[in-house]
This record gives sequence, C-alpha cells and structure tokens, in this order.
Amino acid sequence: MNTKRFDKLVQRLATTDTQFAEALLREGVDAMLSGDMETGKTILRDYIKATIGFEKLGEAIDTPPKSLIRMFGPQSNPLAKNLFSVIGYLQKRAGLQFHVTG
Repeated sequence: MNTKRFDKLVQRLATTDTQFAEALLREGVDAMLSGDMETGKTILRDYIKATIGFEKLGEAIDTPPKSLIRMFGPQSNPLAKNLFSVIGYLQKRAGLQFHVTG
C-alpha cells in the first residue's frame, strides 16, 4: 500500500471510528514515553492531521500551525513543555486522561 493511500485510510478510520482514534493517540503517547520519539511524533502527526488539523490545534493552544508541523517533523527535537501542551489539549479534546504508571 502506498503512503498516500495509507494516510487516507488512517484519516478515514480516525474520523469514523472513535476507538481507532483513541488507540492512535494512546499509541503515539506510549511510543514517546517509552523513548521512541520518532514513532511517537509520526503517530501523533497522523492523529492531528486526521482529527483536528494543525490550523485548529494552533488556534487552540496559541501556537503557529507551521511551528506545530515542524515540531512533529522527522528532524525536530521538541521541548517537553510544547509536547505536553499539545498532548494535554489532544487528550482533553478526545475526552481521555492519560496516567503514567511504573
């Protein structure tokens, strides 16, 4: 399956299947917490594109959309406070609450 078809599939599932969208968000956060930042950023980027979009997310957290796009790009090294701001908003918007356990 090519990348564009896969992206469209993810977008369609994330907009039509709440459980899929929640799992995508959880997986992105879990990947980051387990140290796999690249995978986590990729998954969260896909989640954002499929759900709220970078424009609306930027408005919601008062951050330019281009900065958010760069934050989730492959060459980025985002600050923890910026990531937590995004993740905090996304979980609130999705009606989820993440907890870290040891």
